[in-house]
Amino acid sequence: MSGSRPPGARSVDQLLAEARSRITRLTPVEAAQRVADGALLVDIRPQSQREADGEVPGALVVERNHLEWRFDPESDARLPQATGYDVEVVVLCQEGYTSSLAADALRALGLTKAADVIGGHRAWVADGLPTTGGTAG
Repeated sequence: MSGSRPPGARSVDQLLAEARSRITRLTPVEAAQRVADGALLVDIRPQSQREADGEVPGALVVERNHLEWRFDPESDARLPQATGYDVEVVVLCQEGYTSSLAADALRALGLTKAADVIGGHRAWVADGLPTTGGTAG
């Protein structure tokens, strides 16, 4: 490691803890119930992970690098599902880390109902919730 951390810089663990203090975190079963009640499940994993590990039926795929543009209600690139600031979005990543940061970014845009899935897709599978495809053994 070169030098000391610059003033004001935070570690990734600090960023994650700060993000998680501002969002709702859901177990996979809780997330599935929210989706059944009308929330949007958004899978932000890259294509390679979805191909290897499978997908959640009905999840909206929006890779992480497009997320804010697709869900900002004022963005010209928003999705039809981005109908306003009251949309409930449940973010899913592979293990539940990136989804926390992504849900917090949506919260910062004004989507106050943004949440993420604790443990991500791996926990979803472990809990026996529905998935399709995947080539990982």
